[in-house]
Amino acid sequence: MSLVPELLNDSLADTHVMAFEELLNDPVIQKYLHELVGPTGMPVAAAPPDGEVTDEELAEELGLELNDVRRALFILYENDLASYRRLRDEDSGWLTYLWTFEYETIPEQLESEMRRLLEALEQRKQYENDNEFYLCGHCQIRFEFGEAMEFGFECPQCGSQLETMDNNRLVDAMEMRIEELSDELNVSREEVVDA
Repeated sequence: MSLVPELLNDSLADTHVMAFEELLNDPVIQKYLHELVGPTGMPVAAAPPDGEVTDEELAEELGLELNDVRRALFILYENDLASYRRLRDEDSGWLTYLWTFEYETIPEQLESEMRRLLEALEQRKQYENDNEFYLCGHCQIRFEFGEAMEFGFECPQCGSQLETMDNNRLVDAMEMRIEELSDELNVSREEVVDA
């Protein structure tokens, strides 16, 4: 999942002191929830009730299909944003799940997501710098040097001659994104490389 750095400016620090209701009004938090549960699950994520609620109650209250509500709840659960407890009806034996929303950790989760993105960008930039690439201009398939050499510098799809690929623009774009994320997280480049 990628997050737009412009949206995260100052929002991450501000969300640490926000009340629960204020979290849901933050556009960064809304985008994060939307990316997790998608448009179908967004009504569930955006309107958490106070206390415990069943999936059936949520579906009825929001006018959604029960399966859509359950899917959104499970995604929130997988991301530590919801928890549940089970109750068994003694007469029927049916299980009822009572859900509780736990959005207090969203700021920390966003920061963790940004750190993972930063580390992945650093690794990808290193890969781009450490390798020489060749491109088929016709098929737009990219090959590492070793692969290109195996194919005799000819595209295995169309037979066209492979050309040396200049990936400097890609590396520069990664470098800019790494700088932005490092600034937002207030970490030095050395901290990212050592992580």
